[in-house]
Amino acid sequence: MKPRILLAEDHRIVAEGLRSLLEPEFDLIGIVEDGRALLAAAEKQKPDVIISDISMPLLNGIEAVRQIKKTDKAVKVIFLTMHPDVTYAVSALEVGALGYVLKHSAPSELTLAVRAALKGKTYVTPLLDGEIMLSRAKGSQERREESSHLTKRQREVLQLLAEGCLAKEIASILNISTRTVEYHKYQMMKDVGMKTVADLIRYAIKHKIVTD
Repeated sequence: MKPRILLAEDHRIVAEGLRSLLEPEFDLIGIVEDGRALLAAAEKQKPDVIISDISMPLLNGIEAVRQIKKTDKAVKVIFLTMHPDVTYAVSALEVGALGYVLKHSAPSELTLAVRAALKGKTYVTPLLDGEIMLSRAKGSQERREESSHLTKRQREVLQLLAEGCLAKEIASILNISTRTVEYHKYQMMKDVGMKTVADLIRYAIKHKIVTD
């Protein structure tokens, strides 16, 4: 039986290209286009491997995987992204990913990363491997302290705010009240010392909750 893979990629043309790359060797059981759909599909389908972009609407890939890993520690995760940014890569590994591959390297590296993950080994694109080791040694504690200012729900609300959603839309997506959305917004401002929503959005970009 082929290993079962769930793909999270919000660009359909890219997803179809990845399908042709993966299907000869693996069973591609589904393609989802946003982070919240990834949460639902991972819970329902129980894949062996998740391949996820980082930049996705509604919920970014790192936050989605953080939540998935709390209930399914066995699932293997590989991030496939356009970001050659070591801070993204370190964040990906810290939420439990076993792979970090750049999209332009996918034809030569993605199947290698999947095979490694299935064996419990880590594969990081060689372009970033050395930088990641240095960055993890220097700054992982600082990043954890910065991200700990926000709760899971606050990070979800902040991403949706940064994507331009109104409080009513956020409430519908997260199945909470508009009043609760407003509470989280103002609590975040208080906790991180910001005065406006624009300040919060800049905070979200700086701390990789959304991409700029």
